[in-house]
Amino acid sequence: MTTVRKLLETKEFTKNFSVDSSQTVLDALKVMAEVHIGAVLVTENGKIVGIYTERDYLYKGELEGHSAKDTKIKDVMTSRMITVTKDTSVEQCMGLMDQYKVRHLPVVENDQLVGLVSMRDVMNAALENKASEIRGLENYIMGSGFQS
Repeated sequence: MTTVRKLLETKEFTKNFSVDSSQTVLDALKVMAEVHIGAVLVTENGKIVGIYTERDYLYKGELEGHSAKDTKIKDVMTSRMITVTKDTSVEQCMGLMDQYKVRHLPVVENDQLVGLVSMRDVMNAALENKASEIRGLENYIMGSGFQS
């Protein structure tokens, strides 16, 4: 069973990108575009207070009359975050993402942010687990690798 711990160990990006809650949506979009990510964490006095995602921009942006250059990120961020720990399994992450319709899960240990996993991270790990399971079943069926 793959856990978030393993996902974090294999992630390409180990830095968690953030913007201050007083910054604008445009500032957050620039960070996201520059590093090709779909979400940034929102901080206030060094503490994580929310998350801002591509979907937040889609649903709470221009369509609702909010200009990216004039809107403070704190006014449109998602403050209720669903979090996981390093011991959370990939399957549990998938369940949370489906249940709460989110694509990013902050990883928290001892009230401290230690990482962020995305739907892509979780799906890649789930696919790898399934491929390994299939290889194991094929080996079992073919009789290879098993001693009597």
